[in-house]
Amino acid sequence: MILNDYLLSGNGYKVRLLLSMMGTAFDYVERDIMKGETRTPEYLEKINPNGKIPALVLDDGRVLAESNAILTYLAEGTNFVPDDRFERAEMMGWLFFEQYDHEPNIAVLISWYEIKGLPENADILAPMKQAGAKRALDLMEKRLSSHNWLVGDALSIADISLYAYTHRAELGKVSLSGCPGIRAWLDRIEALPGYVPITWTP
Repeated sequence: MILNDYLLSGNGYKVRLLLSMMGTAFDYVERDIMKGETRTPEYLEKINPNGKIPALVLDDGRVLAESNAILTYLAEGTNFVPDDRFERAEMMGWLFFEQYDHEPNIAVLISWYEIKGLPENADILAPMKQAGAKRALDLMEKRLSSHNWLVGDALSIADISLYAYTHRAELGKVSLSGCPGIRAWLDRIEALPGYVPITWTP
């Protein structure tokens, strides 16, 4: 498999982290989004017409895009997906939450402060994103203050997906100081076999 990715992308990191925890070999191709390398005619035609990373080229040549869809594909039939039907649905709920409520706030703030710089109307947008980030973290904290994992009693791809941007939230000036449950959860993930930091490539 070939993973088209950008090293600082939390969405790409989710996939790298899962592949490492699974012990699955893959090739890595860096696509610098800041240089427009996902917007070239070749990339748009052959890899992802939506012009984004990550994009996983399977052994048979088919391509999967969207980070949580890739996680779901890779984890099918493994311990990273609950056996229980209801817990699987809960897992999907967290994956939707990550893309609709968590990532649009925390990931955007990280991007502004660490990669792209603040937009012109940051004085209006940043507080809105901060408020959205706090709401997302409060929901996670409510679960993790009394449970080790987001779903059931074991790590799932819901944890991997939400870990990616949560563990770097403070780079976007989103404080985790009032989130002891989240902090303990981060520590648990980082102690797992196969864990790698976001700066890792195979």
